[in-house]
Amino acid sequence: MLDSTQQGALTALVADLEQALVARDAQAVADLFLETGFWRDLAAFTWNLKTCEGRDQIRDMAAAQLDAVRPEKLYLDPDEQVTDSGDVTEGWLKFETETGRGVGYIRMKEGKIWTLLTTLHELKGHEEPRGLRRPMGAEHGHDPDRKTWKEKREEEATRLGHEEQPYVLIVGGGQGGIALGARLRQLGVSAIIVDRHERPGDQWRKRYKSLCLHDPVWYDHLPYIPFPDNWPVFAPKDKIGDWLEMYTKVMELNYWSKTTAKSATWDDAAKEWTVVVDRDGEEVTLHPKQLVLATGMSGKPNIPTIPGQDVFKGEQQHSSQHPGPEAYRGKKVVVIGSNNSAHDICAALWEGGADVTMVQRSPTHIVKSDSLMEVCLGGLYSEQAVANGITHDKADMIFASIPYRIMHEFHIPQYDEIKRRDADFYAALEKAGFMLDFGDDESGLFMKYLRRGSGYYIDVGACDLVIDGSIKLQSGKGISHLSEDAVVLDDGTELPADLVVYATGYGSMNGWAADLISQEVADRVGKCWGLGSDTTKDPGPWEGEQRNMWKPTMQEGLWFHGGNLHQSRHYSRYLSLQLKARQAGIDTPVWGMEPPHHLK
Repeated sequence: MLDSTQQGALTALVADLEQALVARDAQAVADLFLETGFWRDLAAFTWNLKTCEGRDQIRDMAAAQLDAVRPEKLYLDPDEQVTDSGDVTEGWLKFETETGRGVGYIRMKEGKIWTLLTTLHELKGHEEPRGLRRPMGAEHGHDPDRKTWKEKREEEATRLGHEEQPYVLIVGGGQGGIALGARLRQLGVSAIIVDRHERPGDQWRKRYKSLCLHDPVWYDHLPYIPFPDNWPVFAPKDKIGDWLEMYTKVMELNYWSKTTAKSATWDDAAKEWTVVVDRDGEEVTLHPKQLVLATGMSGKPNIPTIPGQDVFKGEQQHSSQHPGPEAYRGKKVVVIGSNNSAHDICAALWEGGADVTMVQRSPTHIVKSDSLMEVCLGGLYSEQAVANGITHDKADMIFASIPYRIMHEFHIPQYDEIKRRDADFYAALEKAGFMLDFGDDESGLFMKYLRRGSGYYIDVGACDLVIDGSIKLQSGKGISHLSEDAVVLDDGTELPADLVVYATGYGSMNGWAADLISQEVADRVGKCWGLGSDTTKDPGPWEGEQRNMWKPTMQEGLWFHGGNLHQSRHYSRYLSLQLKARQAGIDTPVWGMEPPHHLK
């Protein structure tokens, strides 16, 4: 039961914070935090995605931003409960600045602010047409020049990109581009999404046959239209593809299929881009003010260079090109890699009658799907969470409220529990020769994903095939070269192969900027993704947010949007509001821009 004394203390602390913010007293704001406190802001105060760590950073940010942002009010949300768990008291906030309204989350410890999250949810005067503001749709009365909804949509589609330029061009029409396009549509920002595939959703349909979501349905909703109650927990790829195609139509998105972006240049005098695209054989030149690369962090294949690739007589494919197992019954297949795609492809090939070998070059984090759902996700993203009043929007906020600097501390106990409950499973994998890890600090899957976007497999059955030898395993070995008919490992082992699949992941998203714009711009922006944790494949220095994602970059007018369905949904809100503010002429002084430390 909540101690009313703690609720009173939090109420008083929030009142003091409001007073300090409204007075624009940066030192008073900082003094309300623990010495080791955190303020994570998503576009509301910093016009950036930024976590301030410790009183000095908090004071510096407040001193730089409060006069420009002009906070007006901040208070505990009266419709939400304050909760208490031992030494930490937590509550939901609402606040307003001169230009926006937001939602926040606060944790109090020892009478001070331990963590504060502030997020921009709408811009004053530019609210989304929802609820009481929803459009009428039907036009009552009489008008001989009346146009139907269909006629208006066709006219808009014909005009935009030709007689009228989009304010935003989104390159990439997967879940990221579609979610952002939907948000921008509701904010009245003209945007075109371009994608090379024939239909929306083909990004999923055209992947390997066994691909399905490894995240559960409660984690994966898109903005505005959640999946129905009978949607499967783990949706197969073609079902997701159909949902995305439906979504683009229902949300009235200007989606250009069969369109490839060929080049882009920034005009600093005009403050706009010149982007040349090939739209189904027709060259079109666009002049958006803002360019968003939503090509996905799993978009640019990382294909290793291995001696002998030019002499190998069989087939070679990156995992993104693998069509499925049908053509490989009775064939020998070597899959290089041991993460999600590698396991999925190996299992499907075995089911299809192929002789398949997985080459594991470095340790992989494995977590059983059931354990992940029950131990890690269940409190926020599950049917029980929904029954407890935790919507996916609330869950997103709670998850976002934990600063990345200390997030691993929340996850280590969860994975300790998973190690205990699945001890026999892990012992069997190691007996089969599989190299396991739980991350550099034993914090498991989510931190690996946030830090490096790779290095794990959510087990939905393939591990049993590794354990019993159905999927052959070569672990702890590198690739020496390819011969005409085999993959040769660095210990001399020869693996005869008709097909080699490179399940070797993807490169940094700024590689798309190098291809489309220039290497100079890609280097100016630097690496996308990672926190700077100085762990494997996430070199320092520490940044405390995903590098270059969903926020301003060192190249004016260039943005990156990507991630899983959860991130595409949640962070599209903040990216769309940053773009809307610029379109509306709202002053957006950005605080905390980080120079690039890594170029790729």
